Amino acid sequence: MAVFKDELFEAQWLRAAGHASYGAAEIAECLEVARQIGAADPERWFSAWSAFASRLFEAAERSEHAGHAASARGAYLRASNYWRAAWTFLFQAPIEARALNAYRRHREAFTRAARLMTPVGEAIRIPYAGKFLHGYFFKAGPEGAPRKTLIVNGGYDSTAEEAFLFSGAAALERGYNALVFDGPGQGAAIFEDGLVFRPDWEKVIGPAVDYLFMRPEVDRARIALMGVSFGGYLAPRGASFETRIAALIADPGELSLFEEMKRRLPPFAVRRLMDRDGLVPRVLEFVLSRRLRHVSQGWALRRGLLVHGLKTPIDYLRLTADYATERPEAIRCPTLICSAENDELGATARDLYDRLACSKTFLAFKASEGAGEHCESGARAWFNQCVLDWLDETLADVA
Repeated sequence: MAVFKDELFEAQWLRAAGHASYGAAEIAECLEVARQIGAADPERWFSAWSAFASRLFEAAERSEHAGHAASARGAYLRASNYWRAAWTFLFQAPIEARALNAYRRHREAFTRAARLMTPVGEAIRIPYAGKFLHGYFFKAGPEGAPRKTLIVNGGYDSTAEEAFLFSGAAALERGYNALVFDGPGQGAAIFEDGLVFRPDWEKVIGPAVDYLFMRPEVDRARIALMGVSFGGYLAPRGASFETRIAALIADPGELSLFEEMKRRLPPFAVRRLMDRDGLVPRVLEFVLSRRLRHVSQGWALRRGLLVHGLKTPIDYLRLTADYATERPEAIRCPTLICSAENDELGATARDLYDRLACSKTFLAFKASEGAGEHCESGARAWFNQCVLDWLDETLADVA
């Protein structure tokens, strides 16, 4: 039975509740938040999640001051996740003060939780294009011996902090170091620095690997890269140039953002999309501008304009042509391409898989397993069991 009738509200609720797998949600708390929200109302959504997050953060502080580290860590993690959920429907340009404040509290709560982990999760800065990218490095063990390491690369509206919940925590449980970070267009990079996405993601993955090469805890021969959501394009694009990646995971695999967009438009509109004048572009602009104002149907467009630094929906549609994995045949490391049954964003996953010339595996997650939604929301533990078992076996063969 659905918690929300609106599909987007339902998906975003499941996303937040699904992080219960790694201690960042309680199902009963999330159900109570949903009860308080009721209908698909972005204002009530923000208020309910924020209120729960604030209460938990205060409880975490009390526990921490009293010396109850485990209790504090758990409450900080849940507060962080709920603050991330709170700004979901405010994620648009211009970024308003409430969204920025919620992001900052999301980050602060997670940072406090990381400090209470064993070993301590370390907030880091990755040198990038004369600036720095915000992230965290988590050591698998206290002794500092070189270990296999997983980079988790998030997507359009994820953050370094949420990337840890997707698969960073699961990797730590299995003896991996974990690196999570915000690239351009994500988390701190967009909220604090105004850095927007770029299609040549190898220019982002390269500095992340450079950073890992400076850490004595990292086995340089066993660095794996996982892309989550839009990261399913970003990670393969980066790996097609970055030869230091020992294994690649794309969830879902995305060959081309443009091809995915084309499947949602009538053929005549696609043919005329790049025209700078004419009836079709004007009609498209009118239709999309009206859609932009719809709470749910316009959400992805509003998000796209923000993270790419664009003004109009048709500019965004045209920009998607730049986001195609130009040379998947150049990927040399073993690669796992994932796809969830109900996830339309994985529409080109099989196309990407077919183009690969490396050792490759395709893994389809099913609704009957509870894992059919985007990024296997609500069944992330099952996803990590399947995928990280594959990664264990793959890296075991690395010389």
